[in-house]
Amino acid sequence: MLEQPKKTNPDYEELNQPHVVSLFALVGMSITGVMGFIALFNRNFILAASLFIASSIFFAGYYAYKKKNNVKLSSAIVLYSLYILMFYLIFTGGVENTGPLWVFIVAPVSVFIQGLKRGLIDIAIFVIMSITIMLIPMDIIAHTAYSTEFKLRLLYSFLTVTFLSALYEYSREQSYKQALALSEKYQRLAHLDPLTQLSNRRDALFILKREQARISRSKEPLSIILCDVDYFKKINDQYGHNAGDTVLIELAELFTKNMREQDFIARWGGEEFLFILPQTEAKSANVFAEKIQEILQNHLVNHENEKISVKVSMGIEQFKDNQTIDEAINNADKYLYQAKYAGRNQIFPKF
Repeated sequence: MLEQPKKTNPDYEELNQPHVVSLFALVGMSITGVMGFIALFNRNFILAASLFIASSIFFAGYYAYKKKNNVKLSSAIVLYSLYILMFYLIFTGGVENTGPLWVFIVAPVSVFIQGLKRGLIDIAIFVIMSITIMLIPMDIIAHTAYSTEFKLRLLYSFLTVTFLSALYEYSREQSYKQALALSEKYQRLAHLDPLTQLSNRRDALFILKREQARISRSKEPLSIILCDVDYFKKINDQYGHNAGDTVLIELAELFTKNMREQDFIARWGGEEFLFILPQTEAKSANVFAEKIQEILQNHLVNHENEKISVKVSMGIEQFKDNQTIDEAINNADKYLYQAKYAGRNQIFPKF
């Protein structure tokens, strides 16, 4: 049974996005603050006050991440305060009616913070509200008037930027997913035996370290069984190496099928397998080993119309207090060789 080790590093997306959001909040705070002072210098007090408020809100988004580590709140503050600021600039016109020109930053920021699907939904709502603001009759609410050509060109340009931002975000997400899938594939291969699809030696050692740490706390028993295929070289010589591979694959399936859910098995190397049996004393491990040998007693491996009889020898070791993994494996290996010298198809020690 293959178990992957836990990732030691957070996902790239989880690290990257919050830092970008906090950076954007910091930049937004700085730019709106500077523009506020410029508006104040030009005696445009209403615009200055609005920009100072926006700067304060961007600072709140920055603070929410840096001090409170609240990524969702920070992202929401940054994005929706940006929307409100854009609505205000469209409504008032900003300086010399250039306020609407800032709307082009909305699309890339939206899809980056919210992702492609949610970002496009938010952008659609933003466009509808922006058009509504510009189409409000002047006799109802006084606001900056724009020519029809300006509105259309602004809308076409904004939609073009939205399309390019969405295309970039889609490509970025696909590239990230492919890179993540490739990384997971290589990580899995690093802990997988390609022939039997069992854990390899590296994964077995990882599991043993974890189980050893667990039993040091719980004081529960832990046993291992080192299993070796008898006369494996003879099988290869007589039937060919493909037959040897077939034997190993079928044994891996048979072992896995007859284990408990909490047990683990790995291909230790060559024709050797390592069983890791949590909450199991050596005596119970011996019962399990006898069960495996009993199954193999009447089991034949089919390969190219040949029926191959397979037997195994096993060495059992129960972890003792303060015993290292190497010591436990070496003891199991010694018992395995005793089983070999006793005539093979044996289990040592005997209980």
